[in-house]
Parts: sequence; C-alpha cells; structure tokens
Amino acid sequence: MKNYTITVNGNVYDVTVEEGAAGVAAAPVAAPKAAPKAAAPKAAPAAAPAGAQGGVKVNSPMPGKILAIKADAGKAVKKGEVVLVLEAMKMENEIVAPQDGTIASINVSVGATVEAGEVLATMN
Repeated sequence: MKNYTITVNGNVYDVTVEEGAAGVAAAPVAAPKAAPKAAAPKAAPAAAPAGAQGGVKVNSPMPGKILAIKADAGKAVKKGEVVLVLEAMKMENEIVAPQDGTIASINVSVGATVEAGEVLATMN
C-alpha cells in the first residue's frame, strides 16, 4: 500500500492505493480533509413499471450526461454490446452489457445527468 496527499481545486485528500496481485493498482480510496460543498438533491428517475426490473444492474462507472440510448427494453443483447452512451469530461463512453441477456428496463433518459454507481439499466 502507498499513501499520497493530493490537492484538487484547493481540497486536500489523503489517498491510499493498494496494489493488486497482478501489479495493477486498485481503485484509490480518498478521504477528504476539507469538507466539500454539499451537492444539491436531484430528482429521482422515473420508476420502471412493476415487474420490469431485471436481476442484473448496469451501473454508471462515473458521473456524466446520457447522450444516447442504444438498446430499448425488451431487446436481446450480447455481452459487450453498447446499451448507452455516457459523456464524461467531454469524452463519449460506451456503457456495454455485462453479459448476454434481455434489457428489462432503461432507468434514464437522453440528456439526464447521472452520478457514479447510479443504475442506468437492468437486464434479465
């Protein structure tokens, strides 16, 4: 494990990075020293119809804006097929299906702003 102190936009963070077995660094865990500004509460996305939620969740890997929805509910998709396009830091990121299956629900709309970890879609 390695410890770093990083300053971003005037906020100071202590970061611990743990190296994986293959020598690949794991995701850093940041603990802010200075309290960041509180985020404004956002409106909850429209709920999918009852019974439309699938067992496999497709989560947003980062905060951003939904640019396009490439697969509609009910569409069969293969592992790695593009489901949504997410813009983050002026780059288009393809959000792909984690496995073969059927899209059960799309929980966002084009133009929506999403946070990291937010459920974008579900699959069966």
